[in-house]
Amino acid sequence: MSPQPSQPSPQPEPVDVPIRDESIRLGQFLKLANLVESGADAKPVLADGAVQVNGEVETRRGRQLAPGDVVTLGGLAARVATGEAEIDVPW
Repeated sequence: MSPQPSQPSPQPEPVDVPIRDESIRLGQFLKLANLVESGADAKPVLADGAVQVNGEVETRRGRQLAPGDVVTLGGLAARVATGEAEIDVPW
């Protein structure tokens, strides 16, 4: 029997988080999407390489995000969206 190739872990389904402007900094978005408690909490998770943007590890808190970008942290995923909708994340 040949070993099965390892399957990549499935990515979580992203929740849309609307922003007011055309772009937002990653550190601000992590807080807005309730992925971190405060802006200060963003720094260590970014430094640890725990945050991904569009599937790539991102360590820059000031990275500009645009609508459509997907941010993943700890098994949760949030997509930058446009509009005035209320933020309703399940976590």
